[in-house]
Amino acid sequence: MTTITRILILILIGIVSSVSAQDFQGIATYKTHRDFDIKMDSTKMNDAMQKQMMDMMKKQFQKTYILTFDKSSSLYKQEAELDKPQVGGGIQMSFGNSGSDVFYKNIKDHNYVDHKETMGKKFLIKDTISPIEWKLESDTKHIGEYMCFKATYTKKVPKNNFNFNSNSNIDDDTEEEKELEMEERTVTAWYSPQIPVSNGPAKYQGLPGLILEIHDGKLTVICSKIVVNPEEKIKIEAPTKGKEVSQKEYDAIMDKKTKEMMERYAPRNGSKSGEVIQISIGG
Repeated sequence: MTTITRILILILIGIVSSVSAQDFQGIATYKTHRDFDIKMDSTKMNDAMQKQMMDMMKKQFQKTYILTFDKSSSLYKQEAELDKPQVGGGIQMSFGNSGSDVFYKNIKDHNYVDHKETMGKKFLIKDTISPIEWKLESDTKHIGEYMCFKATYTKKVPKNNFNFNSNSNIDDDTEEEKELEMEERTVTAWYSPQIPVSNGPAKYQGLPGLILEIHDGKLTVICSKIVVNPEEKIKIEAPTKGKEVSQKEYDAIMDKKTKEMMERYAPRNGSKSGEVIQISIGG
């Protein structure tokens, strides 16, 4: 650990400790954006339809979330439900949640409850918060009126390349376990000790101040508004309705449902070739 890092840590501890006794609450608004790459090769999809599809997808990947928080817990929820755009043939395209999802996080007890409504079913995903091995950097910048410090960590993630290809046969991939191609990614966060909570949007947390900005692959999350200690006291409670599952169990359910959907819409042997759509949205 360098001398600069030690000094930085001492400064942050001092700032956070000076307000730790306060009954601190707040509301933060976050704008999220996810870049994506899409390649379409279709005899059925003209330029106008391709443009319409691109506009629909762009809208789906731009969302607004509200984080209500206190010293130990938080609720993270999408501000409003987005329309579900349709592409030709009446097929709905929906990436992300329906607007009813709520993510509760208790950083004191190191657990979370993720309420999701997926394919008409409600789930309560209950699991433990995974610690993040942040590296505190010396870089600083202002986000609005708040002085922010940089932090990074590295993780391994699977490459998310979605290939909807009418010429491919999903039965060709019937191996017991298909090894995922992994890549290394550096996540960058900007946090402010002026807001003394070790919290942030979604599952990001563990820094000596509220996380106001995240860059995680093609995902960008930026805080656009903060209300500290609002006049009306905030009530933060974990969601309670839904089928209780662990994160691993939920991921297995979604993996099964995705495969079933792909099989349902895959062309049968002897059918005419249709469109090829390749989408890469990152993690």
